[in-house]
Amino acid sequence: MRESQLGDLTVSALGLGCMGMSQSYGVRADDAESIATLHAALDAGCTFIDTADVYGDGANEELVGRALAGRRDEVVLATKFGFKRASADSAVPTVVDGSPAYAREALDASLRRLGVDHVDLWYLHRRDPAVPIEETVGAMASMVEAGKVRYLGLSEVNGDTVRAAHAVHPITAVQSEWSLWTRDPETVVLPTLRELGVGFVPFSPLGRGFLTGQIKSEADFPEDDMRRGLPRFQGENFQRNLDLVAQVQALAAAKGVTPGQLALAWLLAQGNDVAPIPGTKRRTYLAENLGALDVVLSESELAELDEAFPPDAVAGQRYTDSGMGLVGK
Repeated sequence: MRESQLGDLTVSALGLGCMGMSQSYGVRADDAESIATLHAALDAGCTFIDTADVYGDGANEELVGRALAGRRDEVVLATKFGFKRASADSAVPTVVDGSPAYAREALDASLRRLGVDHVDLWYLHRRDPAVPIEETVGAMASMVEAGKVRYLGLSEVNGDTVRAAHAVHPITAVQSEWSLWTRDPETVVLPTLRELGVGFVPFSPLGRGFLTGQIKSEADFPEDDMRRGLPRFQGENFQRNLDLVAQVQALAAAKGVTPGQLALAWLLAQGNDVAPIPGTKRRTYLAENLGALDVVLSESELAELDEAFPPDAVAGQRYTDSGMGLVGK
């Protein structure tokens, strides 16, 4: 397995995002297959495992904990905190809480669910605008001092926030969406990260499945699939984005790889400080994703992909207006 360097933390060059095992992409959860997928990832050397306390309202951390029982030492384990429900009967996590008290409470709850005494990488899932980032990171740093966390990360933040946080305690990684489908980080935050020596962890590196070429219409989504509510997957935006993906499909066919492998190979070629975490709950797709590690792209092929999928080419926002209000802060 190739490796990537996130600050001082060494991880497998490709990780595994676990959110979809417990929520968001429809179809009833299959814990047995999800655990088998996690085990297959570890067996293949894909040992950078990503979860969060909000995924499945804690169920995902419990699932990951069961899968890693007896294999904790093989894994670089990452989780996140910050989202919480406005009330007990709230259907979705509508509140962001970055207060020091909640940070400590959330971490202890994550450790219990995961069945571990520490996590390797602990992210603030979204910045809380009501709490100075220095206070939140100060509380997170105290958890490093307590031995409950090894490294700290942030998610969906801007360069100024990274600088302010990094001045309190070294930030090891920033996690945000990055792919041919979402290229904002290249100008918004990545230059700052590289100046500070902070790694980048792209989530949704396959464009929430769009870059695999397997999504042809909105009817391909189950009724409870979150993508039905995202602007990029609706109406005219959907068709315009299908036309873009067709170009990636053509380039992949010429290369003799799948579109998803080509998209992941493009990200892997962006630097040794990048570690994508494609999510899947099935061993078949895990094997396909891992195949991207063997795909070598020439400078001309990278240029072709840049031309086929230039920044700002994708139609529609990543999230609804309310969701976009929480990113880039």
